[in-house]
Amino acid sequence: LKELLRTVHEHGYMFGHQDATVYGIGWNGDADRSDVKSVCGDYPAVCGWDIGHIELGRTANLDSVFFDRMKQEIVQNHLRGGINTISWHLYNPYTGGSSWDTSAKDSVVASILPDGKEHPKFTAWLDTLVTFFGSLTTEDGTKIPILFRPWHEHTGSWFWWGKDHCTTEQYKELWVMTHSYLKLKGVNNILYAYSPGGGASAEEYMERYPGDEYVDLLGFDYYQLNGTAGTQSYKDVMDSTLVFLTKYGKEHDKPIAVTETGFETIPDATWWTSVFAPIMDKHP
Repeated sequence: LKELLRTVHEHGYMFGHQDATVYGIGWNGDADRSDVKSVCGDYPAVCGWDIGHIELGRTANLDSVFFDRMKQEIVQNHLRGGINTISWHLYNPYTGGSSWDTSAKDSVVASILPDGKEHPKFTAWLDTLVTFFGSLTTEDGTKIPILFRPWHEHTGSWFWWGKDHCTTEQYKELWVMTHSYLKLKGVNNILYAYSPGGGASAEEYMERYPGDEYVDLLGFDYYQLNGTAGTQSYKDVMDSTLVFLTKYGKEHDKPIAVTETGFETIPDATWWTSVFAPIMDKHP
C-alpha cells in the first residue's frame, strides 16, 4: 500500500467515495452497486469507511452500516485493486456522548492518557480495533492493508479531541499512544493518515504533528460551503493548502491527499469537473 501511494503521488490521483458500495441515492444494501459506478462505469479507487460505535460492541456503525457487511466490502474493494481508508468517530469515553460531545471541555483526552481514570476503558476500546483490523483478510489469510485516519480535523474544536479541548502535547501523546498500542498488539496492516481540518494555516497544520515515525500520509478535510457562492473561497483554500502540503510532503517524504471533500447535494452539476478537477490537476 505504501508503494502504491507513492506511485499514485507521482502520476495522478485516486478518486474515493465514503460507504461507496453499501448505500447511495435511492438504494441501500444492494449487491455490486455504487453511485460512482452508476455515473462513470467503474467503482471508486478508494472506499472510505468509519468504525464509530465498534468500541461499544454494536453490530453496525454510526451510519447504520453493519460491520460484517463492511468487512465483506473491504475485501472486495481490495481484490479489485482499490484502497480502503478507515476513520473512527468514537464515543466520548468521559461523558458517554458522541464524538461531537465537547461538554467536558478539556477533560476527555486527559482522562484517557496513561495516567487518566478512563485509560483502561480506552485501551479496551482499542482492543476492539485490534480484533477488527486483524479480521480484515482474504480467503487465504492475507491481511488487507488499511489507511487509518484517527483523531482527524483536530485543528477545529467540534470533536472532543479538537484544539480547544486538549493541549498540543496531549494531542501528540494521544496519537503516539494509539499508534504504539495497536503496534504492540500486533496490528501490522495499517498506515496512518494525519488529517487536520481545511482552512488551517501552514503553521497550524504542523503544530500538533506527532512525528514522521507515526505518520504515513499527510492529508486534510475541506468542503465547499455556502452554496455556489462559496466556490471561489473553496478554490482559494484548497489551492493554498495544497501548496504548503506539497512542500511538507517533500520535506517529510510523505504522500499527500485530500482526505475528505465534497459539496452537499452537489447543486452544481459540473462541480467535480469544473471546480474540483482543475485544482487537483495543479498539484501532486
